[in-house]
Amino acid sequence: MIRAELESPQPARAHGALAQWNPAPAMAETASPTKELEHLQEDLREVQELLRRHRLVESLVSRTEVPGHERVESLVHQQNVAELRAKLDRMHPADIAYVLEALPLAERLAVWDLVKAERDGEILLEVSDAVRESLIASMDSHELVAATEQLEADEIADLAPDLPDDVIQDVFQSLPVEEREQLRAAMSYPEDAVGALMDFDIVSVREDVTLEVVTRYLRRFDELPDHTDQVFVVDREERLKGVLPLSRLIVAELEDTVAKVMVREMFTLYPDDKAEEAAKAFERYDLVSAAVVDEAGKLVGRVTVNDVMDFVREKSESDALAQAGLREEEDVFSSVWASVRNRWAWLAINLVTAFIASRVIGAFEGSIQRLVALAALMPIVAGIGGNSGNQTITMIVRAIALGQVEVDKAKKLFAKEIGVSLMNGLIWGGMLGIIAYWLYGSVPLGLVMTAAMTLNLVLAALMGVGIPLAMMKLGRDPAVGSSVLITAVTDSGGFFIFLGLATLFLM
Repeated sequence: MIRAELESPQPARAHGALAQWNPAPAMAETASPTKELEHLQEDLREVQELLRRHRLVESLVSRTEVPGHERVESLVHQQNVAELRAKLDRMHPADIAYVLEALPLAERLAVWDLVKAERDGEILLEVSDAVRESLIASMDSHELVAATEQLEADEIADLAPDLPDDVIQDVFQSLPVEEREQLRAAMSYPEDAVGALMDFDIVSVREDVTLEVVTRYLRRFDELPDHTDQVFVVDREERLKGVLPLSRLIVAELEDTVAKVMVREMFTLYPDDKAEEAAKAFERYDLVSAAVVDEAGKLVGRVTVNDVMDFVREKSESDALAQAGLREEEDVFSSVWASVRNRWAWLAINLVTAFIASRVIGAFEGSIQRLVALAALMPIVAGIGGNSGNQTITMIVRAIALGQVEVDKAKKLFAKEIGVSLMNGLIWGGMLGIIAYWLYGSVPLGLVMTAAMTLNLVLAALMGVGIPLAMMKLGRDPAVGSSVLITAVTDSGGFFIFLGLATLFLM
């Protein structure tokens, strides 16, 4: 923690590892600006072209036996490697991560070997979990320790689940005592807690100092921690008293004290708070940073908007995968066996539900043989029902994520969605009934089509509300496998309703 004090003309060192902020080496020379997707793809194509030349020269060197050619091609090979390395040096770690994720494993590792060792840690933080595993597997313990030691404690905690235990122990032993405590604290919280998001790059001042002292103090540093929009005001026991927005610091009189200018009403978080709730607060109040305090009110860290955005992105990706029945994020270039292990569980469930649907159809085989039109029309009933169910379940899961839905409001949700499904069923089912009459010249078939469509949409509404609410009540993620389940129910239910009504009224 950085502190400005009247009695200390030099940067003071507070208790623990929060006493000072050591900015990472500036990367102005190598970092590229934020790029649009097309620019990233252009970088990717350039890297792929350099890799192609690299492989071509290697192939020529291995085949040629003409004297003197090996030296020439070796020089060309070195030039290609140097050009590729220079290209990577100019790229931002996030851009390199994008390139690595888009390359097959062999090419990915070839590029990874050309990245400067001091940038390994930053890039490992940026790549997806699945790609990170492949990169870590290619590194020895010494390389992993060297890459990890360059990171802040909160960043090391982010990597820790993917690192071997012996590497974590070596890194832990290599850190100063203060940073060890930070790392231990960061690793003690679950991934979905604020404590897992917070960092320790804090600038704090006392309320009895003047703004002139604060300004002089801050100017001694080359740069402030990222996303610093306010300075935290603490007392001598490190208890948070308020915040000093930089916007106020800039325009206020230098003779004023911090106590006169600071904001006492502020938004604070606790380490055990849910990260999802913190993300909602950042969005609601347009926050850039927020203080994290313990039960005694002592300042222990902060959460910044970039950490929140990373969490929201990862949560969104995880929910999207879960809805499709994928257990975890998958490297698109991973081995066949790894992909099979990731996908098999919900595919097995889907197989069972598909078998049930086939048995439903089999039970009405005689009816289908007598009226072939049923075979042509029944997929429409099931398909529309599945689409409507997915719409409902998406809205409910989103509302649950935003904290807008409670189990005690289930009756209102069911009533509303049943009303929507009845109206859609009568409108679209009626239209399909008219089309069925026009195609097959049967009024009863058109009426059956309308009734089956309406009933299946009602079933989809019931399941679309009931499945996520039931999972929420059981303490499970409402998004997990929801689309697989709703499709299974509307398929089997749609076939049963349509064929049952057809057998009852048409045969």
